[in-house]
Amino acid sequence: MAGWLHIVGMGEDGLDGLSPPARAVVEAAEVLVGGTRHPGLPLAAKRLDWPEAFEDLIALLRRHEGKRVAVLVVGDPLWYSVGARIGRAIPPSEIVYHPQVSAFQLAAARMGWSLADLETLTVHGRPVEQMIAFIQPDQRLLILATGADTPARIARFLTDRGFGLSRMTALSAMGGPDEARVDGVAESWSAQVPAFNTLAVECLAAPDAALQPRVPGLADELFQHDGTVTRREVRAATLAKLMPMRGALLWDVGCGAGSVAIEWMRAARYARAIGIEPRADRRTMAAANALALGTPKLELIDGSAPEAFTGLPAPDAIFLGGGLSEAAFDAAWEALRPLGRLVVNGLTPAEERLVLGLRARHGGDLARLQVSRREGPAGAESWHPLAPVTQLALVKR
Repeated sequence: MAGWLHIVGMGEDGLDGLSPPARAVVEAAEVLVGGTRHPGLPLAAKRLDWPEAFEDLIALLRRHEGKRVAVLVVGDPLWYSVGARIGRAIPPSEIVYHPQVSAFQLAAARMGWSLADLETLTVHGRPVEQMIAFIQPDQRLLILATGADTPARIARFLTDRGFGLSRMTALSAMGGPDEARVDGVAESWSAQVPAFNTLAVECLAAPDAALQPRVPGLADELFQHDGTVTRREVRAATLAKLMPMRGALLWDVGCGAGSVAIEWMRAARYARAIGIEPRADRRTMAAANALALGTPKLELIDGSAPEAFTGLPAPDAIFLGGGLSEAAFDAAWEALRPLGRLVVNGLTPAEERLVLGLRARHGGDLARLQVSRREGPAGAESWHPLAPVTQLALVKR
């Protein structure tokens, strides 16, 4: 039955804030899922609470297919809402969406900010650390938050990175009779706020603030490492060939400190990465780096190539920076999705010979990256060359 499931966005003002068509859907519903926070909803409908597991929600909805079913969600059903997940589990042709003004739109209106000129984030049910990657001078952020202590955690992230003067506003229950607003500054934030809030942050940098752009090439000293980190100049060139894209998956093979995987995830929204590393101490460093640099969802696997590839989701890009062998390359190339990118960095003479052999077999772009840094005490500086890297980059077509 086409359009049997209606997903209705609702604000703090309940039924009164709905458009006439959306209100008619809710009032005519035989089954209502959610909406326990909104009084005065139709009593004739069968009321069902949200199941704990998403799979149970889909099964619950399917059991009522053929009836007039309405799912009530907060704000816009397709903007950081369960409506999008339902649409991936049930064909969109069976769903009718009824949008509502989102918390982002309300918060932007309260702040007088243009939505086109800021970043919208959510830490609702997600690691709070992921907002760290968006701390930039003069950046405005709107963040959906859960937990009364979340704004204080974000204030600490800002302060620790030299953005303690950033202005913060916590907005809650927008559009309803209990709407509240709390203003403050990150370095002195101590406000108590409701558990559900939208946080507006205007990032203001001190002269000594940490500059951590999302463009690849973060300073080496930002990573904990034991010398195995891919140096920033080589890392930037490597990521340029890996081409981070929204939602794309990277395998970082022999990830060491995780620098390539972390910068991949920072460079594009919702980019994912799996770091494959046999040494536990390096996986520990990579996990710490991921938290500190705003990519807490970096997945780390104990293993070596190519055995560790078994069972992993097909990647959009693969970086072979460690554990390089012909068998590892062949398995990586086989696993790569169409239009996937594979970058190989060879450091030793043996690895360079292997890279040259791979180029002869597969083609691709071959480059030798040679970087020197000016170092030493003032007045006695000299050029210090880093180890040259032979790099092969291919696109699977």
